[in-house]
Amino acid sequence: MKVTMKEVAEKLKTAKKILVTAHIHSDGDALGSTLAMWQALRQLGKDAQVYIDDELPANLAFLPHFDAIKRPAKDEKFDADLLLVLDTSIDRIGNIRKMTDAPLLNVDHHVTNNNYTNDLYLDSDAAAACEIVLDILHELDVKITPDIATCIYTGLATDTGFFNYSSTTAKTFRAAAELVECGAKPNFVAEQTEKRTLNDLKVMTAALQTVEIYFDGKVAGMFIDEELEKIVDTTEGLVDLIRVIDTVDVAFLLRWQDENTSRASLRSKGTNVSDIVKKLGGGGHVRAAGCTLHMSFEDAKNTIIKALSENFAKA
Repeated sequence: MKVTMKEVAEKLKTAKKILVTAHIHSDGDALGSTLAMWQALRQLGKDAQVYIDDELPANLAFLPHFDAIKRPAKDEKFDADLLLVLDTSIDRIGNIRKMTDAPLLNVDHHVTNNNYTNDLYLDSDAAAACEIVLDILHELDVKITPDIATCIYTGLATDTGFFNYSSTTAKTFRAAAELVECGAKPNFVAEQTEKRTLNDLKVMTAALQTVEIYFDGKVAGMFIDEELEKIVDTTEGLVDLIRVIDTVDVAFLLRWQDENTSRASLRSKGTNVSDIVKKLGGGGHVRAAGCTLHMSFEDAKNTIIKALSENFAKA
């Protein structure tokens, strides 16, 4: 069931013990929105905890209160009266749902979220979940501290490619300006999120050697296979390296996870990639989406190319 912004605020005001989470393979928007909301809820006197069922990206460890995020232990329970899921549908939160049978409130901006059986606030026009979180905090009359502002700004900046993607709107810029006024430092966020280790650069070099071009240059693919995966710390930003190729409309990165699982991330300049991955059980945005493929790496590669061929293959 879809709910309004006021209903979201009321549910948060009423709840006393809240478990906050976001999607696995967390990014700046997922962690920024959960940490901002966690701080706001604690400001309101709530017993709130943040759990993410995955390893966290090291380049986001600068976020205020990053160490407050917990990963659930096996069979761990949390006696919450509300489960707040941000920046994703509930099928991408790992084992978090097993921690509590509390009512679920889902706040998201992904157009592919169609899980209407729960309380869902969905604004697919929002550039990031953090943009929605800022609206919620205004509704709750929460003070936007410098720490909260930094978390929300990071989500806005990273999910819009530092305000370069087509999802960026005038509202996004107004939100960013407000956050800077509240203490967020754009240069600090940019420097921290852009940091790469020497190993990351070696991976980047190796990954670029795997690039393949399809459909008269309109599609580019990059492949992190089992062997390359052994030295990978992060794939953050890799797909954007090939999205900038002049002829390319869609770029995709395929990453090996295990012998029967691979993860595909797609970026585009014009094609609706959320429609492509939705057919494969994935989701995301019009210009940025992804999916998990439960098959061998080679089969996953063929599956992605076949799905793309429906848009790009010659008649």
